[in-house]
Amino acid sequence: MKSITNLAAFVLALSVSACAVSDSHLDARLPPEPARIHSLYESLLLDSNDQKALTLTELTHELRDVDVVFIGELHGHNGAHLLQSRLQVALHQQRPRQILSMEQFTADNQVVMDRYLANNIGEATLIEQGDAWDNYQASYRPLVEFARYHDLPVVAANAPAKIVRCVAQEGPDYLEQVDRSTHEWLPLEPFYGTPAYKEKFMTAMSHGSHGDEAREAGQRRYQAQLLRDNTMATAIHQATKTHPDHQVLHLTGRFHIENRLGTVASLAHYAPHLTSRVVTPIVVTNPDRPGISDGHREKGDFLYILRSLPPEYRQADKRAQAMKERFSHQPHNPCGGAE
Repeated sequence: MKSITNLAAFVLALSVSACAVSDSHLDARLPPEPARIHSLYESLLLDSNDQKALTLTELTHELRDVDVVFIGELHGHNGAHLLQSRLQVALHQQRPRQILSMEQFTADNQVVMDRYLANNIGEATLIEQGDAWDNYQASYRPLVEFARYHDLPVVAANAPAKIVRCVAQEGPDYLEQVDRSTHEWLPLEPFYGTPAYKEKFMTAMSHGSHGDEAREAGQRRYQAQLLRDNTMATAIHQATKTHPDHQVLHLTGRFHIENRLGTVASLAHYAPHLTSRVVTPIVVTNPDRPGISDGHREKGDFLYILRSLPPEYRQADKRAQAMKERFSHQPHNPCGGAE
């Protein structure tokens, strides 16, 4: 593993190259002429209100007094994970009382995370027993290690995977089957949601499907999504009560927080007194002129523009087959009660 000094130098170099924009481009009447995004590791920071380009230092200053900072991501995108790590460090420098909250670990594995942070188990055990995502070491290791080095809490915020999966398969009544101890990991309002979020989710998940069966399946998937969002919002709220005067940095997929819906709306419902800001990615196909539209501006309080990842498939039939296999995969553990 490279030294922390070398990593800091690397991050600083990328910060300068990715975020420096001439003042002559910051005309209030027009979007700025953004800097070119040279690689998948780089990003361009913007204030969504006026499309003003920001340095990491300027963004950090804007977030100084916020209770909860939501950072959306494209899972597995190099630039998204690098920005998360850079922002974690920068926010910690101005507010050392910090909590890292993660969609990428589930509430039933909080005890595993706590044992790792206490140096009672090694990383391989965390990955295996904590059901870490496949890209943990490449994408999330730096963030968890920063928290561990600085003795910061890490919240395994997501709903237990099996519970989410079974709600998607059987509907919300599945929760009546789980035992009392499992309910300790779940929110009091597991299916709180807003009409705007439901419309957005159903539109995104339609994939041209029609008929009563497809609509019912879509409704169950939406309820599973709400279970994730409300569990994460509850975990964030609880963390602020357990660790008062701490700033929460919550990492999650961008869909969960865009337009201040999903987890953001749920947290506002449970804890309206908490302030929050959304930092979310926008992907562009032309890295030479990475502009944004009015629709993009509504997705977050601050945006970071990323270069698009290479396509997984170029042939429509291969893409359709991959999607079919992804959604038709049956888990080894059937839904018949709590684990």
